[in-house]
Amino acid sequence: MTTQLLFQLHLVLGYVAWLLCFGVYVWPKLKAMDPFDAQRAIATLHSFRFFGLVFILPGVVSPELPASFAVFAAWADFATGVLAILALLTARVRPVFWLFVVAFNVVGTTDLLLDYYHAIQVGLPAHAGELGATYAIPVIYVPLLMITHVTAFYLLLRPQPSRVPSY
Repeated sequence: MTTQLLFQLHLVLGYVAWLLCFGVYVWPKLKAMDPFDAQRAIATLHSFRFFGLVFILPGVVSPELPASFAVFAAWADFATGVLAILALLTARVRPVFWLFVVAFNVVGTTDLLLDYYHAIQVGLPAHAGELGATYAIPVIYVPLLMITHVTAFYLLLRPQPSRVPSY
């Protein structure tokens, strides 16, 4: 089996496994939660995106990993993680919290879509071994990140049931 086919298989199966897990265990909880709490849970997951800086850490990835992929992926992940952390830090100031929730989801989704584009442009699937220890990020972590971004947007855009005031 070629490196390209193996990488693509891993990526697809990463999405399949996470969608199955998410559908059974995570989605029922998130949709039943208060929107603020659901977004806070998603922000907590994305607050670990600082880890993407590992793409530019010498000795972890191959020096042959194209910089046009690695540098953008690293810094955009870092920016998303910082925005998610800022959302969590501003949870008591709801308007600012919601601003950061939208920001980290827009930046994070854009990052992942552009990372896919850059990966295709540089032929990364055929050279996936150059990812070194970071190989697990695109095949295990990225599918969950994309799924939670889509979920966050859905939760942001879905109509909220009107609350009946209690007297």
